[in-house]
Amino acid sequence: MHIPDNYLSPETCLIMGGAMVPVVAVSIRRVRVKMTRERLPLIGVGAALSFLMMMFNVPVPGGTTAHAVGGTLLAILLGPEAACLAIAAALLIQCLVFGDGGILAYGVNLFNMAFIMPFAGYAIYRFLVTRLAFRNAELIYAGIASYLAINIAALIAAIEFGIQPLLFTDAKGLPLYSPYPLKVSIPAMLIPHLTLAGLAEIVFTVGVLMFIKKVSPEILQNRPVSFHKISALLLLLIPLTPLGLLSAASAWGEWSNGELHQSLGYLPKGMAHGFNYQALLSGYSFKGMPGAVGYILSAVAGVALLVIFFRIFRMSRRKDEQH
Repeated sequence: MHIPDNYLSPETCLIMGGAMVPVVAVSIRRVRVKMTRERLPLIGVGAALSFLMMMFNVPVPGGTTAHAVGGTLLAILLGPEAACLAIAAALLIQCLVFGDGGILAYGVNLFNMAFIMPFAGYAIYRFLVTRLAFRNAELIYAGIASYLAINIAALIAAIEFGIQPLLFTDAKGLPLYSPYPLKVSIPAMLIPHLTLAGLAEIVFTVGVLMFIKKVSPEILQNRPVSFHKISALLLLLIPLTPLGLLSAASAWGEWSNGELHQSLGYLPKGMAHGFNYQALLSGYSFKGMPGAVGYILSAVAGVALLVIFFRIFRMSRRKDEQH
């Protein structure tokens, strides 16, 4: 679901990115009001958790791959505004450092994964909890909400892809950007997410919530948190991330220019002459190292960057309170 650069027009990226500015601003303001300084590092932990979840690619019908995101999970644990910030930070590290998702398309990816998923998933979860108040059914509701939320986000991404050939064509009528119409993009996005990607989202959401309820229930109770307990989950996931390499194929809509040209027989002009950014650790790999080792080191680097970033955010909050 990480849309690369040049698949969407600059106009689309600008509009979607502009729409996310007030969302992020309001989320920051509400987090500053709602979350105590002691709990702020939880956003960093949540960002690291989402980052790791997105490294576990699963093979899906059609020979491509997809992954869980954790939007609903983080919204249940931290609130949708904090979840928005956590996923926004994870997506920023992914595109800047690892080349996963576009720089120009960052706002679009934010809209799909950092806005739609946590807010829609949380709304569905709260609706089920309040309207169908069956005893000990929260985990079931969380699984349902996470499944629906990732598919809503996938549908929106499909529409973003599918409207490109309707709106942006060259003099010959060929698409300038994503060449796939809605009749192709919608099933191509929804089939993987309605099947294995949605199942992965359920497994991660329910599994992590069960873990949290057992070892660190204070997270759900808005009480002071023992971070070493929740950090154990990150340490457990990091060495498992190479399992994501078992799905070697590219995700649909994330193909390189070479792969797209080979598939279509031509390359849309907007993609051929578009923005090109080379990330330092593109593909979650380290030059000269085996793929699995590079993947683990990338996981360590990503987690460290996110945790450090939110610890700095906590320190700035402390200085603001002192003044």
